[in-house]
Amino acid sequence: MSTQEKTPLSFEKLKNIAHHILDFSKKQGATDAEVSISNGLGFTTQVRLGEVETLEYHRSKGIGITVYFGQKKGTTSLSAIEETALNEAVSAACHIAKYTSEDNCAGLIEKKFLAFNYPDLKLFYPWSITPEQGIELAKEVENIGRAYDKRISNSEGATLSTHENHFVYANSIGFCGHYSSSFYNLNCTLIANENDRMQRDYGYSIARDPLELFSAKEIAKEAATKVLRRLGAKKLSTRKTPVIFSSNVSPALISHFLAAIRGSNLYRKSSFLCDYLEKPVFPSHIQIREEPFIIKGLASAPFDDEGATPRPRDLIHQGILKSYFLNSYTARKLGMEPTGNAGGIHNILVSHSADTFEELLKKMDTGLVITELMGQGINLVNGDYSRGATGFWVEKGEIQYPVEEITIAGNLKNMFMGILAIGTDIEKRSSIQTGSILIDEMTIAGE
Repeated sequence: MSTQEKTPLSFEKLKNIAHHILDFSKKQGATDAEVSISNGLGFTTQVRLGEVETLEYHRSKGIGITVYFGQKKGTTSLSAIEETALNEAVSAACHIAKYTSEDNCAGLIEKKFLAFNYPDLKLFYPWSITPEQGIELAKEVENIGRAYDKRISNSEGATLSTHENHFVYANSIGFCGHYSSSFYNLNCTLIANENDRMQRDYGYSIARDPLELFSAKEIAKEAATKVLRRLGAKKLSTRKTPVIFSSNVSPALISHFLAAIRGSNLYRKSSFLCDYLEKPVFPSHIQIREEPFIIKGLASAPFDDEGATPRPRDLIHQGILKSYFLNSYTARKLGMEPTGNAGGIHNILVSHSADTFEELLKKMDTGLVITELMGQGINLVNGDYSRGATGFWVEKGEIQYPVEEITIAGNLKNMFMGILAIGTDIEKRSSIQTGSILIDEMTIAGE
């Protein structure tokens, strides 16, 4: 039996709850109201050294209610679905709204932006796997990884996580939309030992459709080969050098650009990209697009958390910043139109050059490949960047040895403008799809 079949609430029931909330809000004097309902199921199991460490079941109902009295706003949330509890939550939201100050940017999104005809993006694939079968699958991944090489001496375990969710959003200006989604994750982290020095690394797979998860053998091999490559890591002396953010960490670099163009950071003047619209942020060979309607996409959505239609668009065109991420509130704050990003970003696609990873190494000649980042040393206000890192030292276009215990530093403005090339090795297991990124220079702090 799939988690879908065990879901106690149908979409019809969820929509009835939403309409009851909207009707009761109107009876309480609210001029407008909106409600979002999320109903999720799943489980997570972790095994380590062949034994079950955790098995957690997830069953959640979340209801968010927002009411408006003119431009006064009140919000409440609850998980109960009984009529008395729903009415009490609406009354509480109305009470809050009556005593809050007016905000001339508050209110529902304008009707013209609503997604009354939204697409089916094939985001939901129920999986009939039982927790017992999930445990066996996680054990299989770990066992294959541990047997890969005698230097793999330990494990931090393997984890399988399943999640199926059903979402409804409705408001008082006539929109009611719903869709289902699923996410499945299988991963394994291994520990290798050589000369009394240990290293750890991982392999993983994530997909909406369980049939598209990597096999246990593929995940175990990824974890094993990555951790073995890190054995014998050395330290570096402090220097300035070109760097390559490998494709497993390059999405994190792009995520800082995405955070800098969120409306909430822009109107608060807490972004280093304030007032950069229609100005160069990247070199002219860089294009970055948002594509919300990719079938099975990890960050696809038929509508956003306000019911608005997201749209495919250029964020960066020939290096120029073309658009922001705006919900209705931040759009009003900035005097612009919403972009369908209430609740977050959608699939981000970064252009690439014709270079394979090996060709990026040749192009860099001498420098550092970064394969893991640690810490959160990013100042979004001025763009200063500093994070712990591990990776590999490169000379004459060839990897020489692994490195550890270093810090990389720079400024995001300079780093983005210093991108020389982006590889064809695109990481598909992320909502931000980009290849490895070669940057002209960063400071490496070491010994």
